[in-house]
Amino acid sequence: MSLNANSADIAFTFKGGMLPMTVMELSSADPEHIRSQLAGKLSQSPAFFQHTPVVLSVEKLDEPHLALERICAVCRDHKLLPVAVRGGAEPVRQSAWALGLGWFAPVEEGRSRLLESVDTTATTPDDAIDEVEAADQEVVAVATRLFRGTVRSGQQVSASEGDLVVIGAVNAGAEVLAAGSIHVYGALRGRALAGIHGNTQAGIYCRELEAELLSVAGNYKRLEDIDSQLLGRAAEVHFAKEQLEIKPLG
Repeated sequence: MSLNANSADIAFTFKGGMLPMTVMELSSADPEHIRSQLAGKLSQSPAFFQHTPVVLSVEKLDEPHLALERICAVCRDHKLLPVAVRGGAEPVRQSAWALGLGWFAPVEEGRSRLLESVDTTATTPDDAIDEVEAADQEVVAVATRLFRGTVRSGQQVSASEGDLVVIGAVNAGAEVLAAGSIHVYGALRGRALAGIHGNTQAGIYCRELEAELLSVAGNYKRLEDIDSQLLGRAAEVHFAKEQLEIKPLG
C-alpha cells in the first residue's frame, strides 16, 4: 500500500489569503455610546450592516478590562460580526480568545519591527536617514504590482506589500486591494481597498469613478455616499481629517 495520501482523503489545506476586512476603530469603551452611534450609521447606510465581518481595533483605548463581550453583542444586534480584536493589553487579548475571536498585534508594533530591520550603524545621523530612505525606495520598487487587463466581476487582484497598478478597468463585482496605493487607468466600478495594513498615507486614483466601495486604511465610503458630481470623472481618494476625501484628479 502506498504511504502517500490520496487527494480524496485530504479534508482541507491551509492557504495564505488577504481577505477584505472592515476595521471598526473604537474611541469609546462605552457599549451604549457605541450602540447609539451604530443606530445612526445603520439609518445612513443599511446595506453595509448585512452580516459584515469586522475587526475591533482598541488601539486608541486605555482600557485593560474592556467590556468586550457587551461591545460584541452590540455589534451583532446591528448585524455586524466581530471576528477579531486588534491591540489592547493582555486582559483584552485573553478576553478575545475566550469569546472565540482572533487577536492582532497593534499596527505600530509591525512598523517598529520593520524599522528595527534597517541597519542604523551609519557614521552620521544623515547617513542613517539616507539608508532608511533608500531601503524604503527599494521596498516600493520591488513590491509594486502591475496588472494588465480588465479585473472582471468576482475576480480579486491584490498587492500585499506595495502599490497596485491596473492598466484597464475594474468591473462591478470585482475587487482590488493593496498595502499601498491603487492606480486604475480605466473605469473603477468595483471595490477598491488601499492601505489594507493600516497605511493612512495610501490613496486611490482612477480615470473614471463609479466605485461600489472605496476604502483607505479601513475607512470606507460606499457608492451612495459619494458626491454625484464626482461620479464618472477622474478622481483621487485620500484619508484626511479622520475621513475619506474624494476630489477630481488633475
